[in-house]
Amino acid sequence: MPKVHDRGGWPNDDPIDRSEHDMDEWERRVDSLSSVLGEKGLKNTDQLRRAIESLDQHQYETLSYYEKWTAAMETLLVEQGVMTREEIDLKMAELEKETK
Repeated sequence: MPKVHDRGGWPNDDPIDRSEHDMDEWERRVDSLSSVLGEKGLKNTDQLRRAIESLDQHQYETLSYYEKWTAAMETLLVEQGVMTREEIDLKMAELEKETK
């Protein structure tokens, strides 16, 4: 079975939704984080695409656009030794406690 590619997912005859939508605050933050990582030399477009394409099929099909970016950036940061998955999980748990 072929893998997905990050240029639109699985090919089909469905029309492409070209409508604009307002970004949620978390999506803006993910977009900003992506820019910062790029400026710091920690990711580029090809690396992000490769990391998105490395998601398993279930993740790729169920995650939203910016959720895929988030997962991909986590993968890149771990691969480069910037952070561990445990450090990321710990920080996420702290943030979840703060929002409750």
